[in-house]
Amino acid sequence: MTTEATPVINTGQIDSAVLTEPRLIAETGVAARIAAIVAPVLIDLGFRLVRVKVSGLDGCTVQIMAERPDGTMAIEECEAVSRAISPVLDVADPIDRAYRLEISSPGLDRPLVRRSDFERHIGEIVKIELGVALEGRRRYRGNLVSVDDLAARVRIEDHPDGAADVQLPFDDMTDARLVLTDDLIAAALRRGKPPPPQAAEGREGPEGRVAAASRGRGGPAPRYDHASRQRMKNKRASGTPPAASQPEGE
Repeated sequence: MTTEATPVINTGQIDSAVLTEPRLIAETGVAARIAAIVAPVLIDLGFRLVRVKVSGLDGCTVQIMAERPDGTMAIEECEAVSRAISPVLDVADPIDRAYRLEISSPGLDRPLVRRSDFERHIGEIVKIELGVALEGRRRYRGNLVSVDDLAARVRIEDHPDGAADVQLPFDDMTDARLVLTDDLIAAALRRGKPPPPQAAEGREGPEGRVAAASRGRGGPAPRYDHASRQRMKNKRASGTPPAASQPEGE
């Protein structure tokens, strides 16, 4: 009997301090447990965890968003990451029901979770949500002006006193992300990453469907949908082999 080898990812020379830079915004609950399980695996492969999101899509979907330190991630790397993470999740079994595992990279309107993310995008428009109100509000949108060790300074236009800079503490942030703008798209085009006008057609990989899912005007981000995980979890729950499934879309 033969087994299919996990594709080798060329990690090259990556500074370990860059890979292990802590996230300032992290998950809670079951998503936090999953993050603690998969983050070391991603680091070994030369990737950084961006976020884990557990949703009710298709019953239950676990989305693991990751990237190289330079912000890239090819679809073949999504596949390889999925194959490396799958057996680790099998052993830890953090979710007690069937779920669909999805590996993806950030799109242009990406989450900002590390200080380096904020530093890299100074001058861009951001949306930030706080866990506790600051000056009577929890949601802010404006131009990211600067970053220090404790906070991000954002210039907002809808301040009661007119345009003003507000210091938003990292410790109070529950979500932060880029706002998709024409300038952001133009910058991506200059980097040679034109956003396709529509999502690319999916293809069936060894473990499930590989597809580029539309990210709106920002174009698709690479995404690997490990559909077989749901079948495996169903089999474990029932104790009997699951019925053969039809390919997606049929």
